Amino acid sequence: MTPAPNPERRNERSRRATLDATIELTTTRGYAKVSVDAIATHAGVSKQTIYRWWPSRAVLTLEALADHIGDATAFPDTGDITADLTTQLERVVAVLTSPIGDVLRGIIADAQTDPAVGAALRESLIEPPTRLCQARLEAAIADGQLRNDVPTSAMVEMIYGTMYYRLLLGTATLGLDDVPLFIARTLDGLRPRSVADSAHRPQ
Repeated sequence: MTPAPNPERRNERSRRATLDATIELTTTRGYAKVSVDAIATHAGVSKQTIYRWWPSRAVLTLEALADHIGDATAFPDTGDITADLTTQLERVVAVLTSPIGDVLRGIIADAQTDPAVGAALRESLIEPPTRLCQARLEAAIADGQLRNDVPTSAMVEMIYGTMYYRLLLGTATLGLDDVPLFIARTLDGLRPRSVADSAHRPQ
């Protein structure tokens, strides 16, 4: 007797096919030109199935991006905060200068007028790596490599601000060769102050 199909396995195949189809279509056609109908057809699932799992195209695309990126932008910990941030930021820039960056720009644009998309963006792609970055920065502070009077949340904004400024506004090109200079300029202001520097610091 043939065993009955396992619905969980079938659902996982459908989910995998949907995520893969989303990445393939949005990176080749452009995020704005891809509809849920197109994703459903490409994945071989129904549109109703997609909407049962994801409330919108944007939320689906965010999950597909998070799944696709995976650990590609993970933080190393060699004990050298300069080397570790440089390595991690190079990984991020490599992702953002690929077709994935164009998809992310489209979602960020949607997030400006749709609070639900903004919340999903922060939850899936912004907050998890931010927490990891802050943990690595805390370790560097404890090791005396970074000053302890700047919140790690502010440090994160300083480290990644230039990259996203260029990505979203197109003020300059963004490439791997830029990363060491980004990190050097930022960490120059985040190194511990000497006693002499503190004595002459404006009150």
